[in-house]
Amino acid sequence: MENREKKKIGFLMAILPLIIMIIVMLFTVVKLEQGPHMPLIIGTTVAALVAWRYGFTWKEIEEMMFKGIKLALPAVVIIMLVGMTIGSWMGGGIVATMIYYGLQIITPGWFLVAITIICAIVSLAIGSSWSTMGTIGVAGMGIGLSMGIPAGMVAGAIISGSYFGDKMSPLSDTTNLASGLTGTDLFDHIKHMLYTTIPGLLIALGVYTFLGRRFAGGNIDLEKIQQTASVLKDSFLISPWLLLVPLAVIVMVAMKVPAVPALVVGIILGFISQIFIQGGSLADSIVALQSGFAIETGNEMVDGLFNGGGLDSMMYTVSMTIVAMTFGGILEYSGMLQSIMNQLLKVVKSSFTLITSTIGACVLTNATCAEQYISIVVPSRMFTKVYKKMGLHSKNLSRALEDGGTLTSVFIPWNTCGVFILGTLGVGVAQYGPYAILNLFIPFISILYAATGFTIVKLTKEEIEKAESETEAEEEDKSIEAVHV
Repeated sequence: MENREKKKIGFLMAILPLIIMIIVMLFTVVKLEQGPHMPLIIGTTVAALVAWRYGFTWKEIEEMMFKGIKLALPAVVIIMLVGMTIGSWMGGGIVATMIYYGLQIITPGWFLVAITIICAIVSLAIGSSWSTMGTIGVAGMGIGLSMGIPAGMVAGAIISGSYFGDKMSPLSDTTNLASGLTGTDLFDHIKHMLYTTIPGLLIALGVYTFLGRRFAGGNIDLEKIQQTASVLKDSFLISPWLLLVPLAVIVMVAMKVPAVPALVVGIILGFISQIFIQGGSLADSIVALQSGFAIETGNEMVDGLFNGGGLDSMMYTVSMTIVAMTFGGILEYSGMLQSIMNQLLKVVKSSFTLITSTIGACVLTNATCAEQYISIVVPSRMFTKVYKKMGLHSKNLSRALEDGGTLTSVFIPWNTCGVFILGTLGVGVAQYGPYAILNLFIPFISILYAATGFTIVKLTKEEIEKAESETEAEEEDKSIEAVHV
């Protein structure tokens, strides 16, 4: 068992676990209306059997799964902290305060535009779509639903704004990852993304302006909005001072304090607010962190908004993340994903097919490995040399990685981003997908540019010569290593 000869896994066998997983996923989620955990476990089982059939031992397969899970551990920690943040901010009256003042100053007709811009500014400042959605986004959902706007529309606007900042902020992990892996200057990378991201944001704002018209004027029950605001004021101590809590978190992250300690400070401040401002007991405050906040106001909408959060509320998301990463780990480390990607490389004949293939590879990796970081890491490994060989600047690759990887992760229900949004905003891909306009349009804008050649930057003669010399040096090093072996 330990000395089995390993064979390269061909394309048909490599794609088999993915095909089976997708078929089972569609049947389970669409037909049976169940969660995606079991299809992912079935996909993992098939992938393990294929890997074993091609010479990998069970110990090696276990290591692949553990490596996949390890990649998701930072995301798991943040998911759990966000759950605790929501619980403490619910109990501390922080979310209620944001919703209350939001109902006073934002008109229904312009709400979708306003929440998109607010989320864009916050995520640009802190560099995190998840932190933005888990804080400002939760309050935005409450305001939008109180105004009678469908949950999918509200979530789509929040996602669009949050991912604008996540994509464009120099503090964003995905932005730094894409530029670092491709050897592109960070600010060159950001400037190059402006060509696709700004049009995407303008399209999104245009769509939200059009959609918002139906909620303006007489279509909104203003009495219901005022009733909701009144219930909030009766149930919580509303104070503008409580707005300092989310502001503190935003400032800390903007000052390059890592997300984990920043969220911990937010949790502590929310915990203190529940005890000393809202008058809750120590036991109730601990319960809010663990099991979520609970309240009975007699108002169905308010009760629906504020009964939630807590560490326990994120365990569904955590379990799905772990299961998804076991599947992705086997595909990645057994070479199956590489075999699938190699087929994509066969169709690359021009800058158009290269950039389109890069975006396609990112989408495929998001679906198979269920993690947006891997959707940047794996295609960057594959395509870096191809871009150099075709005389294209690395910032074309770094932009394609973000356009295809960072943004499309929200459309995969079992991706860590999809499950995070479901757990945080309470809305699934089927509802918010059509309204996440920025995420939806930017990949197509990127492909359109590739087809027309607009903003596609080529290497200079000196840069091409430098790239060729580096390639020759790498090949020489490999030859020397081979001789020594």
